[in-house]
Amino acid sequence: MVIVTGAAGFIGSCLVSVLNQQGEEDLVLVDDFTQAQKDGNLEGKKYRQKVERGDFFDWLQALDEQPKVIFHIGARTDTTEFDKSIFDELNVSYTQKIWDYCTEKQVPLIYASSAATYGLGEYGYEDRHDLIPNLKPLNPYGDSKNELDKWVLKQEKQPPFWAGLKFFNVYGPNEYHKGRMASVIFHAFHQIKEQGSMKLFRSHHKDYEDGCQLRDFVYVKDVVSVCLYLWKEKPQSGIYNLGSGKARTFLDLANGTFKALGKEAEIEFIDTPADIRDKYQYFTEANMQKLIETGYTKKFHTLEEGISDYVENYLLPEKYL
Repeated sequence: MVIVTGAAGFIGSCLVSVLNQQGEEDLVLVDDFTQAQKDGNLEGKKYRQKVERGDFFDWLQALDEQPKVIFHIGARTDTTEFDKSIFDELNVSYTQKIWDYCTEKQVPLIYASSAATYGLGEYGYEDRHDLIPNLKPLNPYGDSKNELDKWVLKQEKQPPFWAGLKFFNVYGPNEYHKGRMASVIFHAFHQIKEQGSMKLFRSHHKDYEDGCQLRDFVYVKDVVSVCLYLWKEKPQSGIYNLGSGKARTFLDLANGTFKALGKEAEIEFIDTPADIRDKYQYFTEANMQKLIETGYTKKFHTLEEGISDYVENYLLPEKYL
């Protein structure tokens, strides 16, 4: 039995799909299943049962078999939410309880951290454990993920294998339900289809031209591949970056989306909203050396490859992974 939390969400449902493709059908899916807009993500998937997020720990206590692994992908991910208590409950306390269970029952645990922990990147983007206490996230979401990482590193008792994964800018199929929190590529696709053009934020930094702000965009299929590799191979436990390892510009992203749609690029620049301007990241790039040194050899999709697959095989036909 494999347990996946956040299973109806974007990354979680993609993980469920690939687990199914690899013959894993004895799955227990944990999420808030009251949100009907996420139903499509699980359509056609094979699993043993669904467990409501609020019932999960009671269900675990009654469980009389050993899970093979828990993928804890579920979290509150809204970076515009500023109620710290919500993050304390869903991102910190909830994960700590899962950690304690995995430690007691000796179950491998892979959980979602975030590149939001890096803040403005004052300390770079290396996934070194000694840097984590110094990081300065820019919002309560990033704070919650960093607080959890700091707590994990202090624990003397641990699961037999564990990994915390700092997801960078993940994009790909099954994010239809995410609204404003969906990837830039998702929004670009819809803007271009509806208006024939798209808007990008103007640069307010002297070192960056308009549209040349840089992000590490990582395709969700690569994220799932790394999750499964870590479970199967169980290298050294720890916190790992999970990006493509290559920063790309928003202009690259926009041009790639126009190309995938067979259209000429038409881009308009608008001012970055004043209320987020001082916290706007101009550069993120995952240092992926730590993962590579464990023996991970699979190539990551380039931005162009990921956009092409996403647009042509999922967004245009409105399909799910």
